[in-house]
Amino acid sequence: MAMTAGFATSALHAQPVPAVTVDVSDAALAARLGDFSSTTAQINGIRLHYVIGGKGPLLVLLPGWPETWWEWHKIMPELARTHRVVAVDLRGMGGSDKPESGYDKKTMAADIGALIRSLGADKADVAGHDIGSMVAFSLAATRPDLVRKLVLVDVAPPDNSLKSWPMLPGVGTFGDKVGDGSTAYVWWFAFHQVKGLPEQLLADGRIRYAQDWFFHYLTRDEASIDALDRAVYQSAYTSKDAIRAGDAWYQAFPQDIVDDESYSKLAMPVLAVGGPGYGWLKSVLSARTSDLRVVKSDVGHFIPEEDPQFLASQMRSFLK
Repeated sequence: MAMTAGFATSALHAQPVPAVTVDVSDAALAARLGDFSSTTAQINGIRLHYVIGGKGPLLVLLPGWPETWWEWHKIMPELARTHRVVAVDLRGMGGSDKPESGYDKKTMAADIGALIRSLGADKADVAGHDIGSMVAFSLAATRPDLVRKLVLVDVAPPDNSLKSWPMLPGVGTFGDKVGDGSTAYVWWFAFHQVKGLPEQLLADGRIRYAQDWFFHYLTRDEASIDALDRAVYQSAYTSKDAIRAGDAWYQAFPQDIVDDESYSKLAMPVLAVGGPGYGWLKSVLSARTSDLRVVKSDVGHFIPEEDPQFLASQMRSFLK
């Protein structure tokens, strides 16, 4: 699949990236990483797409919105030196199926647990970013027998604290970018709750305007998500079904909060890597884990792309 890659015209982007035409199919992207392959598996009645490479203990990487497995591409070759790395498109994402239901994180975690077993592993190290972090936590909570060590990147599991997040930003707090010491104004958590409307507004390529805004607002160096990356993500979310499925991850938050109340404290070692979400991770996970390490990356939300060397180093040390 070819996609034109370039910034949407916006006042936020004074220096647009020149448009290029690239092949953003999963097979072509996997080939860029060397000894990796793109494949699918039938799991829990749906098709899950993943990219796999390397040898050693199984390491499962779970991405978030508005991205795909590709968000991990900068560190996958490095991690594959010591692990069999599997980067998964979650239910509703990228090359995976987009069913009408099953977007609560417990069900999505069950998908990943079944995938781990289908790959012949008794246990896996699991890392998640954004929505993937929520799924990873749910998997560790519901199937601790399957998770050896857990890595959560910039997003904590949904709990009751989400109910107290403000609908309106404080005076002077909602700027052009999330800065040091500030909390992101997550207006999109509410926007995604509205069924049907986001698909109408953002389908057929218009999702790119939203994606470019997020990649500006939630990064320090938005160039770290380049023209190819943006073409990949635009292609993955351009259909109404893809937008609907991504919205459904957020629409499931109320159920996720209910499910969260039944989870026990995690016993396995947990590494939390935070950018803007550092304080959120630390406050939520301190009471939810028995063996926790929290480290801060001095970049924005998209740490696997914006600070890959730091993240890879932290993960290598933790997963030994």
